[in-house]
Amino acid sequence: MYIGDWMERGARYWPDNLAVVDLASAGRYTYAQMNQRANAVARWLRAAGVGRGDRVAVLAMNCVEILDLFFACAKLGAIFAPLNWRSHWRELADVLVKIQPRVLAFDPELIGVIHDLRGHDAPTGALVHLSGDGVDGSASFVSDLLTTAGEPVTDPHVNESDVVCLLFTGGTTGAPKAAQISHRMIAYNTLNTLIHELARGDVTITHTPMFHTGGLFVYTIPLLTLGGAVVIMRKWSADAMLEVIERERVSALFCVPTQFQLMLESPRFKQTSFASVRFLTSGGAPLPAAIIEAYDAAHKVAFKQGFGMTEFGPGVCSMSPEHALTKAGSVGKPNYFIEAKIVDEAGHPAPADQVGELLLRGPCACSGYFLDPAATAAAFDADGWFHTGDLARVDADGFFYIVDRKKDMFISGGENIYPVEIERVLYAHPAVALCAVVPIPDARWGEVGKAYVVLQPGVSASPEELLEHCRGHLARYKIPRLVELRGQLPLSPAGKILKRELR
Repeated sequence: MYIGDWMERGARYWPDNLAVVDLASAGRYTYAQMNQRANAVARWLRAAGVGRGDRVAVLAMNCVEILDLFFACAKLGAIFAPLNWRSHWRELADVLVKIQPRVLAFDPELIGVIHDLRGHDAPTGALVHLSGDGVDGSASFVSDLLTTAGEPVTDPHVNESDVVCLLFTGGTTGAPKAAQISHRMIAYNTLNTLIHELARGDVTITHTPMFHTGGLFVYTIPLLTLGGAVVIMRKWSADAMLEVIERERVSALFCVPTQFQLMLESPRFKQTSFASVRFLTSGGAPLPAAIIEAYDAAHKVAFKQGFGMTEFGPGVCSMSPEHALTKAGSVGKPNYFIEAKIVDEAGHPAPADQVGELLLRGPCACSGYFLDPAATAAAFDADGWFHTGDLARVDADGFFYIVDRKKDMFISGGENIYPVEIERVLYAHPAVALCAVVPIPDARWGEVGKAYVVLQPGVSASPEELLEHCRGHLARYKIPRLVELRGQLPLSPAGKILKRELR
C-alpha cells in the first residue's frame, strides 16, 4: 500500500506501545493489537462485498470500534463515513440516500434510530451492532467481525489522492454536504500538527464526537501516526475529564472554550494535577483571556489557540503559548503547509487590519464535496483557493483574527449551527408565514439560536408549539433556545429579511 495503512505501520515500528485506551470498555490496546483488529474487520468487510471506493457508515458514540472501522477501510481503499448520532433519523435517512453505504455499523444505544431508518426503507446496507444486542439480521462486531481469520489485508492501488473519509458539514442551503477527506489531506495535516504541536509519546483525550473533524483529525489520527496514545471518552463531563487528565498523564488536549470554563468551575479543578500537560489547545470560538489567566494561576499550564474547519486542515492556524495573552483574540498564524490570504469584495488582497474573506490553499484541502460538483465549484476558485466564508483580518505581525461569518452560520458549544436549516423546518409548520433565526449571546455555550416568527393571518401557535415542532425534525443542539412572535420582520427593499437588525 502506498499510503494510509496506519496500524500496519504502527505494528511495524512500535508494536508494544500503547495506542488506544477506551474508557467505556476499559480496553487498552497496543499498536500490534490495533493492527490485528483492523485486519480482522477488513477481512469481514471484504467478505461483505466492500471494496475500493465503497462507503462504510457508522452511527455510534465514541469507542475503539470507530477507529477499527476507519483503519479497516483504509486497508481496503474503502470510504469511512461517520454519522452524526445527534441527528434526527429523518436527517440521517437523507444522508444514507446520498452515500448508499454497503455497511452500517451502529451503537446499540441508538437502536431506536436504526428501527426508524429500517421502518422507512432507508438504504443502510448490511447492519453491524458494535456490542450487546442488535436487530434482525445484524452481524455482531465482537462475534463476527473480530473473529474473522486470515492474512493481512492491503490494496496496493490505494494512493494519496484516494478519499478515505466523508465528513458531513452544513451548507448555505441547510442541506448537509460531505467533505471528501483524502489520504493526502490527512498526511499533510499530520505534518502540520507535528511541526507546530505534537511529539512522539504525547497522550491526548478524544472526547469530541468522532463524526467531527475535531474528534478524528485534530489530534487522534495524527497522534496515532506518530506512535502516541489516544484516550477515548464516550461521554464528556468536566469532572471525568479532570480525572482522566491526571490518571492517564495526558500531555496535549483540545477543547472548546465552554469546556475549559466548565472544568474551571468544577470543585475538582484546583486539586487536579496538570503536571503531565505540555499545553492545552482551544478552538471553535475565541478563548477569553480570563480563562487563560485562571489556568495559569492554578496550574501554570500553557494555552494554544487554534482555528480550523472540516474542509481544510482541520488545523489551519496555530498560535504559540507565548502569544496567548499579548495576541488575545487571534487564532495565530497559518500552519506550515497552508497558504492564507484576506481579500476584499473585489477579490483583491486586503491590507493589514482590513476585514475581508479568508481564502486558503494547499495540500490540506479536502477533495471537494461528495457527488456535489456545484458546491465544489462554489467553494474552490480556478486558482485552487478555498473560499471559507469567514470574515477575518491579519495584523502587521502576521497574526490572523476571525471577525465574523460571511454567511449566517454560528457556533454553539463548538457545534456549527446553520439558521437556514432551522428556518426550513419552521416554514414547514402551517402557522408560520415568515421566520428568521439569528444567534444571541449565551454565557455557557457562547451563542444559541433565537427564532423570530411571523404567523399566518388568523392562525395561532405558541412559541412552545413551534419548539416542539422543531424537536420532531432537528437534532437537539440545533433547536432554538427562544422563539419570539412578531407582527412583522425588518425587510430590505428587495424583500430580504434584515438579520443584522434582528441581531
